[in-house]
Amino acid sequence: MSILPPNEPQKTIDVPHNFFIWGATMSGKSYLAEHFPNPLFLNTDGNALENKAPSIQIRNIKGPNSTLRQDVIKQLDEIILALMNEKHGYQTIVVDVVDDLVVMLEQAIAIRNHVETLADVPYGRGFAMFNTIFQEFILELKALDMNVVYISRIAEVNDGVGTETREIPSLKTKYYNVVNGNSDLVIQTKRVGTNYIRRITDQRRKYYREDITDKGILRVLNNIPGVFSTHQQPKGEDK
Repeated sequence: MSILPPNEPQKTIDVPHNFFIWGATMSGKSYLAEHFPNPLFLNTDGNALENKAPSIQIRNIKGPNSTLRQDVIKQLDEIILALMNEKHGYQTIVVDVVDDLVVMLEQAIAIRNHVETLADVPYGRGFAMFNTIFQEFILELKALDMNVVYISRIAEVNDGVGTETREIPSLKTKYYNVVNGNSDLVIQTKRVGTNYIRRITDQRRKYYREDITDKGILRVLNNIPGVFSTHQQPKGEDK
């Protein structure tokens, strides 16, 4: 039997499952993520108890002699294995926040190699190790039969023209490109007075409300203006 698929069009997957949410502090990032179906938070900023959803505190724990009694690399491996092999009922994994996770991974690699920074690891091996570990983590999450939500903070940049600034995710560009390349929707959250605003800043494809078969995802997307496109009516067809 051939390993090649039939030479015919296949049905596309029309439901987004990978999301990147970014915004200022207290703009509703975690609140939005909490409304995804059956979420498990991988929390890095110490506010795990502020969420109603179950959570795991991600952190490096130092032991004696500047070693690590717990490092995030091993911790993340154990979490991925548990999500793959155990019956758990979770449908969404939330990384809150991915910026801190990057710092913790860098710290763990540096301590493992008995240096202060990744740049101190000879022959660029520190950066190579980080890139491999980070990309593998993103791909392993994507391979799970789950929704994945990454949360990032906000930064302001000046393009060098005048004094105007624009808002971007605070995750470094090279890491953002890895995460965004594996995301379906990028959502910015804002708080204006007592109002919370959400808007789409990037998306992999057009999504249509009638194609979203996952009711839990549909419930979330219905509260994000502009996420859905409308089918264009063929020219000449009566309205």
